[in-house]
Amino acid sequence: MKKVTGIGGIFFKARDPDRLKAWYESHLGIEASDEAGAIFEWRDPDDPEKSEYTVWGPFPRDTEYFKPSSASFMINYRVHNLGELIDELRESGLEVTGPKEHPEGIFAWVMDPEGNKIELWEPLAGT
Repeated sequence: MKKVTGIGGIFFKARDPDRLKAWYESHLGIEASDEAGAIFEWRDPDDPEKSEYTVWGPFPRDTEYFKPSSASFMINYRVHNLGELIDELRESGLEVTGPKEHPEGIFAWVMDPEGNKIELWEPLAGT
């Protein structure tokens, strides 16, 4: 089964997310929205007509979103067939939170052996 198909997003904690976004825009040209961060668009290598994206986003330092991890970052992995992957992870003894439906797709979360929270994302068809 094809599992991870790419990086859906890189999220990290920042003391001042707005100031950090402004710095990255000014010095590196990364334009980030207030809500989602920056969107990097790319083409699906198996279907070059299909547009895909990866999100880059600083979160407030006190965000609860990364819990129970104490890490300052979280990586979102794009996956194919999240339901099957969740079943596999649970069968191997891992605790999986989700799935949770969202307008952007279906999400689930799992902790890696070093305590980093990992976000798994199956985009909706066409996103």
